[in-house]
Amino acid sequence: MSFTWRSSFDTGIEIIDLQHRRIADYINQLEGAIGSQDRYFVGLVLDELVDYTLSHLAFEEALQEEARYSMAVPHKAVHDQFARRVEKYRQRHDAGEDVGAQVHGMLYSWLVHHIQRDDMAYVPEVKAALAARLMDRREASWMDRMLGRFFPVAKLA
Repeated sequence: MSFTWRSSFDTGIEIIDLQHRRIADYINQLEGAIGSQDRYFVGLVLDELVDYTLSHLAFEEALQEEARYSMAVPHKAVHDQFARRVEKYRQRHDAGEDVGAQVHGMLYSWLVHHIQRDDMAYVPEVKAALAARLMDRREASWMDRMLGRFFPVAKLA
């Protein structure tokens, strides 16, 4: 099933929403790769999807840390558990197992639930911290550094 973005997935933090949409695009690419029945292509998409998602999670954690989000530690624990899970799928794929459909289903479900439950919980604190930082132009450069570090082509709107 293709991932269709809904406005209910928007956090209101543009850079996070753009990254989430990119993950959704990768999930749809994985679906196409699975349909092609090309194991090599599935592996390429899987690697890109996992690498991008892990980079997004690291960015999200840095954003939460900077905002002093009160639940940053438990949120990171959820990310760490997810990272272990996808790494096991990647290892199983590398060992020759056909895990594409399982990974697709897991990522689809995980992204929806993670955004709506875990990510929406941090939005008020992070948005407030971002607003405070943007009021002081000297602090605005932090976001530029973070974007450049994790997503060199991304810009803060």
